[in-house]
Amino acid sequence: MQGTVDEFSYGAVTPLVAFLMACLGGALGLRCTTRSLLVTHSRRPAWLALGSAAIGSGIWTMHFVAMMGFSIEEAPIHYDKPITYASLGIAILMVGVGIGIVGYRGATGTALFTGGTVTGLGVASMHYLGMAGMHFNGRFTYNTLTVAASVVIAVVAATAALWAAGQVRGFLWSVGASLVMGLAVTGMHYTGMAALDVHLHGTSDAAVSGSPASVLAPMLIGPLAFLLLAGVVVLFDPLMVMGRPTRPPVELKPGVPAAAVASHQDHHVPLHPRRRPVQHPGHHSSRTPQKR
Repeated sequence: MQGTVDEFSYGAVTPLVAFLMACLGGALGLRCTTRSLLVTHSRRPAWLALGSAAIGSGIWTMHFVAMMGFSIEEAPIHYDKPITYASLGIAILMVGVGIGIVGYRGATGTALFTGGTVTGLGVASMHYLGMAGMHFNGRFTYNTLTVAASVVIAVVAATAALWAAGQVRGFLWSVGASLVMGLAVTGMHYTGMAALDVHLHGTSDAAVSGSPASVLAPMLIGPLAFLLLAGVVVLFDPLMVMGRPTRPPVELKPGVPAAAVASHQDHHVPLHPRRRPVQHPGHHSSRTPQKR
């Protein structure tokens, strides 16, 4: 028996809020990725971990906000909590691997392709594992070509977002990257939902279970609180918002004051290609003429 599906029970509210959640998680995570490119290796893992958790929480929250508008008229829907939270874990893990590759190898070439592919696959894995956690009196089937298209959308858009984040060119690039990431997640989600068919084993009273919003809302509290906390971290770090590179760290040497080292770094003498000092106009040699 074919089930009657409604993906927009609340109209445009759930798609819009879902898109905003994806953009928020993407903005925070990609800024953390950008920040990791500007710090020393010792501090890089912390920024990448925060970034992967932000992106993972953002796409997970986006998915289940969108699912608040999903209902099957003939059957109530239940969510398996271990599988549902496992989808959050796999999203954070795979996104962490993807942005970690970019964070350590740079947002170019093979590293960008590999990182974008892993990140996109993380988005897709989260979606389909989250769908596997839905239980009702029936089963889902998927159109293979449409599923493949949803994965391609996630990979291409995630790669583009990581490339934009790696440019480190200021606030507008950050906004653009987060919008691309939001489009990647929401586009992948609704393309994947378009591949879905619902087959019921029989009819049951949908009123036995609460509405999808009442079932999912308590599970969203934790990830939403984390996104707000990550947002506070970003707001209190101007470099996270503007994306300006930091000054290179001053190398402290025994017996040499730090101020002297910094002054020496700021007033270096430009060199010719053969690495000889440039003689500026008006500069005379200090050698005394030799007597003949």
